[in-house]
Amino acid sequence: MYPVTLTKQFLGILLIAEEVLLLTLMVKFYRAALILILPAAMLASCSTTRVLADGECRLAKNEVRIEGDTRLNAGNLGQYVKQKPNSSLIFGWNPFLNVYNWTGGKDNFFGRLFRKIGTPPVVFNPDLVESSAENIERHLEYLGYYGSTVEPVVDIRKKIAKVTYNVTPGLRYKISEIEYKLPDNPVFQASFHADTSRTLVRKGDYLSEEILEAESQRASAYYRNSGYYSFSKNNFFFQADTLGTPGKAVLEYRINEYTRNEKPSDAVPFRQYRFDKVEISHPENFHIREKLLRNLNTIIPGEFYGENVVNNTYSRLSSLSILGGVNIEVTESDTAAVNAAISLTPSKLIGFKFNIEASSNSSGLFGISPGLSFFHKNIFRGGEVLNVNFRGNFQFKFNDDIRANEFGVSAGLRFPRFLLLSGDKFRKTVPSTEIKASYNYQDRPEYKRNIISTSYTYSGSHKKLYFQFSPIQLNIVRLFNIDPAFYESLSGNPFMRNAYQDHFDFGLGGTLYYTTNTDVTPHSTYHYFRFQLNSAGNLLSLFNPVMPKNPDGSRTIWNTPYSQYVRGELTAGKTWVFGKNDRQSVATRLLAGAGFAYGNSEALPFEQHFYAGGANSLRGWQARSVGPGLSAKDTTFVIPNQTGDMKLEANLEYRFGLFWKVNGALFLDAGNVWTFNDKQYDGASQGTNSSIPATNPGKISAGNFIDGIAMDWGAGLRLDLNFILVRIDLGIVLRDPSREAGNRWAPPSRWFRRDGFSVHFGVGYPF
Repeated sequence: MYPVTLTKQFLGILLIAEEVLLLTLMVKFYRAALILILPAAMLASCSTTRVLADGECRLAKNEVRIEGDTRLNAGNLGQYVKQKPNSSLIFGWNPFLNVYNWTGGKDNFFGRLFRKIGTPPVVFNPDLVESSAENIERHLEYLGYYGSTVEPVVDIRKKIAKVTYNVTPGLRYKISEIEYKLPDNPVFQASFHADTSRTLVRKGDYLSEEILEAESQRASAYYRNSGYYSFSKNNFFFQADTLGTPGKAVLEYRINEYTRNEKPSDAVPFRQYRFDKVEISHPENFHIREKLLRNLNTIIPGEFYGENVVNNTYSRLSSLSILGGVNIEVTESDTAAVNAAISLTPSKLIGFKFNIEASSNSSGLFGISPGLSFFHKNIFRGGEVLNVNFRGNFQFKFNDDIRANEFGVSAGLRFPRFLLLSGDKFRKTVPSTEIKASYNYQDRPEYKRNIISTSYTYSGSHKKLYFQFSPIQLNIVRLFNIDPAFYESLSGNPFMRNAYQDHFDFGLGGTLYYTTNTDVTPHSTYHYFRFQLNSAGNLLSLFNPVMPKNPDGSRTIWNTPYSQYVRGELTAGKTWVFGKNDRQSVATRLLAGAGFAYGNSEALPFEQHFYAGGANSLRGWQARSVGPGLSAKDTTFVIPNQTGDMKLEANLEYRFGLFWKVNGALFLDAGNVWTFNDKQYDGASQGTNSSIPATNPGKISAGNFIDGIAMDWGAGLRLDLNFILVRIDLGIVLRDPSREAGNRWAPPSRWFRRDGFSVHFGVGYPF
């Protein structure tokens, strides 16, 4: 009885959480309601300066106007204006500015409420106008526009200030000649000439401090990676002569053996340093094989010093889960050499993790996915990580016998090296090899299924690129207790019958992932790309002549047909971060995937199908309850299980701070899954939808692609604790392609009705 009682308590909490979410969203949408419900009040009380004191005015607008040179960007120059006006939501209008002025300067209840909801006006400071103009002039000179002028014009009307900065760009000089002056040092001169093809400063380019600064940073990094340990950008000296020919400049490109902060008498000849002593230290009670640390260390005594070599060693050692901190200190020795001291701090070795996801929709279907994992980060004292995971997925309705249960257990052992491969060939890569095995049991109203899986995977990273390659991927799927009525419903559907049969899946796969920000909760603008590819059955097909056939003509292994297919998926996303304390952002994602069965298979294995809906997809629906295409709701499955051969999806989300560590989000999702084969679905099993052909409502085609797009919108709350982000989302169906033509767009009256919304609880951003 105890597990049953615990489950009911948790479901009660979930129901309360859903009500709290709806109530909270109503409160948080109060701002938007002010725009929609009180337009008359806005017009009657449209002042944005009521709270200003006598003599004060509000800064409403900054404008930068550029005369002549169209290559300059006024928006970029506007960044150097020191005082910014209030941001606007649409057409220069910020309704929260009006709300703030409703206070009238009073300190009563409504005054405090309106100040909390509204935005205070930016009080114009005339002292910052001239300094802003000087700021722009300095930046123009940095860009290579010499003698530029910026004339500010201030227009104040009815306590509203608008400032226009009229920019007249100065003269630019083309580099006609470059005179190189180098130290009398043959070794360094040879290093310099080996790098001239990569220089950023060339004849014919415009002279600017910007390009000279970029060149000094690039070249100094090159020299530090070529053994010149003490080299810095301050060893560069540039001087330009612009008096000889109008509009032309002769540039002296000089490298001195002393820095800009030193005197010629302080000069020290450039020399290439080599690594000498390399010491690795850690606490005595930290038990790990020293061979592992030596293999991950790429700082080799006797080799030339390189900044990238030190950074690479740091990345490789930091990849060890067993380490909580890595510090590398490089110091110069008495000879032309440097010593490296590497100190390591261990992390927690053994622990448990618990996570849970939950969802609910308007039809009363609940889903709960708890997970428990155990880890040991040094199981064999070589940095090997053992992970054992237990996972469940339970879908049900209250006061109903409908249930779908799933249990899974998996064990993985990850090695901090490439097993069976030479490590010397991958010194610039953070290496890892994982051997994994799992068992999954599914109990659905229509069938029961066992899945046994194993894989052998290499993974690694280099800078911001991550990869995985699995030369071995094996899945064995067995179905039993198939409901006769369910199986009979598939009698006219060879594709679906093929998907729901025993199969043997043996192949390979890989993933490439690139991101410009690796933080758990990034606080700066970033983008990413992910490509996944899986293939199965091609190697096994070489042995077709010696394999037995089943009655359907498929080749079998242990009386089980093997699968043959290829499946790919591409994801691209970008998130723009802005606003005060970087608590506002706009996140986007595009996803496209497709799979093709051939040879020994008529259809993709069911676990390789694409689906839409859920906490990380179309959030107006539960997982696997959308599509394919224009298909009506599939009544074959008691609990949604709608899939397809391909998937297209686009997501847009606006994230904003609320209070403390609580953030809000508004989102819009669009997409669906489709099939490729006319035989994959028949009208009998797909319900009725008179607006589409009964035989192929889910097939992708030019005629039904646009009509097949599902859309939802919604809002959510996020608790951002930096190391983890917990979220809850309310998704509302905006467009349902499963409905008849003319009734697919959902009006507000349908938003909170049956099949009109879903609530999702999850960990981490959805994308």
